[in-house]
Amino acid sequence: MPCFSYLQRVSLLFLAVQHASGVNVSVSLLAPSSAPIISPSLVSFSIEQDRWTDWVGTTSRNQFFFNTLDNLRELTGEPPQIRIGANSEDHTNFGQNVQFSQATFPAVSATVPYPEATSIIVGDGYYETAQFLPPNTHVIWGLNLGQNNLTTAFLEAKSLVKAFASSPIKDSGITLDAIEIGNEADLYSNNGLRASTYTSTQYVKEWIQFATNVTAAAQLSSSSPTSPKFWGAAFAGSSHSTSGFSPQAIFSEGILSSAPGALISTISEHRYSGSFCAGSGGLLQDLMTKSTIRSNLTQFTPDIVATHAKNLDYVLGETNSYSCHGAPGVSNTGGAALWTLDYLLFATQLGISRVFFHEGIGFKYNLIQPVTLTRSTLDGTPLATPLPPHIQPQYYAAIIAAEAIGNTGNTRAVELTINNARISGYAFYEEATLARAVLINSQAFFTTDTTSRTSTHIDLAISGTGSPTKMTVKRLFVPHADDTTGLTWGGQTYETSDAKVSETLQVQTANVSDGVDIHETEVVMLSFL
Repeated sequence: MPCFSYLQRVSLLFLAVQHASGVNVSVSLLAPSSAPIISPSLVSFSIEQDRWTDWVGTTSRNQFFFNTLDNLRELTGEPPQIRIGANSEDHTNFGQNVQFSQATFPAVSATVPYPEATSIIVGDGYYETAQFLPPNTHVIWGLNLGQNNLTTAFLEAKSLVKAFASSPIKDSGITLDAIEIGNEADLYSNNGLRASTYTSTQYVKEWIQFATNVTAAAQLSSSSPTSPKFWGAAFAGSSHSTSGFSPQAIFSEGILSSAPGALISTISEHRYSGSFCAGSGGLLQDLMTKSTIRSNLTQFTPDIVATHAKNLDYVLGETNSYSCHGAPGVSNTGGAALWTLDYLLFATQLGISRVFFHEGIGFKYNLIQPVTLTRSTLDGTPLATPLPPHIQPQYYAAIIAAEAIGNTGNTRAVELTINNARISGYAFYEEATLARAVLINSQAFFTTDTTSRTSTHIDLAISGTGSPTKMTVKRLFVPHADDTTGLTWGGQTYETSDAKVSETLQVQTANVSDGVDIHETEVVMLSFL
């Protein structure tokens, strides 16, 4: 598209917009008692283990990746938490003579242009590279359960805790929060790692055996507040009952009453909104749709309730749009940024404390591409010109969420009731008083649309004595839902060579009584003055 300034683009957008009917939205000046406190590290990341050192660096840090994390830290005061593991977690072995890692990869395919490694051997230096994360980062690391080798888990655990006891990591305040033993054990019966008759009862027995071994190797302690703990479950799906694989099932089978089970601090489950494993993609509008986002997440309510009843934390430890690394033209688009924002903010309303978006080198659904790529992420064909490190549209959702949460450490948020199938909204409270609101219009506006872009007028009714009368308006500009570049947040871009924000900030001041227009495929943040 032609190169226009932010103000020119906004002006053109307004000229092209057709106004739709208005929507009234009630907002409380004071935080409802039900509004949860939102973690500053709500947006966190799950990193595919096989190419971890490409993300973080080996002998020096990957400055691009560091910057993407530090941008979020600057907004919330806390860096994202990092989980290293996933599929390749169960294909990783330890080699005393390996410095960092050695990996074997399967053939590239059009469906999976950047496949996970089938075999990884790591050495001490592999774990020591955590020193290149932002200071005060909390880390969760996955150990191999899939290959059913106690020695492997023992050696990995020894090397892992040794690395986190080293001066470069300790001096940066980087901590090993938890250890995850095995990834998606509920799929072991399908992927050849166990017999087809493998059950959660067998999993619990194996987990206790491995966790006992790891506890001894790493000298973990349930009575020490600084000792790493365990993440439990890490299942790909859930039966949401005491049969099959679920938190409820492993609770009923005694995992928490075991000695290592006392070290479980968090239950992790995984969720993808669809699958691209067979090469059949979904529709972008379906991904973005408000009702779909809610149905994808509310099914986990029984698991969350059961987890909280045991006084444990609940996280989505691995999630993104479509499994098998995303669907082209869906997962890598501007529309996916709106999905990401609504998805992670709605998750907070269900009792999910953090959302770990899964990332891998060259994956289509990445928020961040941290290294230069030489083949297409969409179909694996060689690129005429290598693609340098860059952020993808979803990254803007992380920035917006971080800005909405702020750096007070005690921000609360509540979903707003909006009688519109395409518009979502959330109010954010600091010191229990309304500070900001985020509105999301998930109606997709495509490059192929021949009609004008519409907008919806939102009238705000803020209840409470001393309600604000002025607000600033900041917009996420998305050229089209299916565009993969050209987004701006308040006139600024993160699509830069170093992932640092560029261009001049553009916000407007408005009267609260005037309300606000929100266009198709747009996010608006209102900051109350």
